[in-house]
Amino acid sequence: MSVPATAQVEVVPRAARAGLLALGLLSLGHFFVDLYSSALGALQPLLLDQFGLTLTQAGILGGLLVFSSSVMQPVYGFLSDRLHTRLFAALGAAVAGVFISSLGHASGFGWLIAMACLGGAGIAAFHPQASSMATAGIEGRRGRAMAIFISAGTLGMALGPTYYSAIAGAWGLARTHWAALPGLVVSALLVWRLPAATRASRMPARHAQWRALATIWRPLLVLYFLVFLRSVVQITFTQLLPLYLHVERGYSVAGASHVLSLYLLAGAVGGFLGGHMSDRLGGRRVILISMAGSVPFLALFFLTSGVASIASLALGGLILLFTIPINVVMAQELVPEQAGTVSALTMGFAWGIAGLIFIPLTGYVADIFSLHYALAALTIFPALGFLLALRLPK
Repeated sequence: MSVPATAQVEVVPRAARAGLLALGLLSLGHFFVDLYSSALGALQPLLLDQFGLTLTQAGILGGLLVFSSSVMQPVYGFLSDRLHTRLFAALGAAVAGVFISSLGHASGFGWLIAMACLGGAGIAAFHPQASSMATAGIEGRRGRAMAIFISAGTLGMALGPTYYSAIAGAWGLARTHWAALPGLVVSALLVWRLPAATRASRMPARHAQWRALATIWRPLLVLYFLVFLRSVVQITFTQLLPLYLHVERGYSVAGASHVLSLYLLAGAVGGFLGGHMSDRLGGRRVILISMAGSVPFLALFFLTSGVASIASLALGGLILLFTIPINVVMAQELVPEQAGTVSALTMGFAWGIAGLIFIPLTGYVADIFSLHYALAALTIFPALGFLLALRLPK
């Protein structure tokens, strides 16, 4: 039976509106989820004073938050691809907000770890499903749509340190739990208005899923390690930059948080620009530009001081994050029937493994030498990423 032309005309705009609504709601959710994910970097100096943490312990706390929020993402991606409930995305902001904002109420280092891991679970649950749903109803220019979604998260991550330092400065560390309120409101909005998660008409058998992954494992592995190398710099700077600026450059806690926000805000702009550039130039070329172009500016941050140093940091962060939407879209196009799983691998898992290894390792090296040398040594990783990106198919 044929569908009337008028019905076809009506269905397309309705589907397009639903896709745009999902993109808008999930971008809002991504903003607040990532705002909470960057809170620990701003709170580290205060937690260091209140709990008497060493730099190694501060690195361990950051690494475990990353493990919970990022390394575990493939588990949630696997579950969301099969359970088809929107609650993974809808409740993430509330769970993250409540536990991350309550770190000041911890009674010791053990409770700090427990609360950070629980908050990280909300972050991990949100990302795989949200990233696959954000572009599910978008026809064409998926790089631009993914850039909007990811840039919203990076913007939230950029404003998180300033948001938390302002609340802690006004009310003290013990009352930062009020910072969870926007997350609770956003989760309520997502539960109310987010369209239901789509179910594939026919889920491939498990052996077929593994066969699909096996056929594209080489480019997927290259994409994974590109994200890993970029994330070594991005996530370690996010967690330890305020501590470095406060301890070794004499910045106030608020001033250090503002610099981190500037760095992450530049990254948000970079991710948005990268998505547009990939639609015009191709993902491979933009990845090469990003990896090679970020190294000189990141190095200048450590070699200079004052305004020149901060400007170099911002430019390095902007260029480095060109690749965020590109990696995700390329992975989803390789395995579209398992978008949540591959999104988790290229967004969360690679990011998380980088943080789990290098945040504690950088803290350990900083206890032996200094944070200046420990962080400066990380600038070699984008250069390695340029060499690896040459292996991407043209």
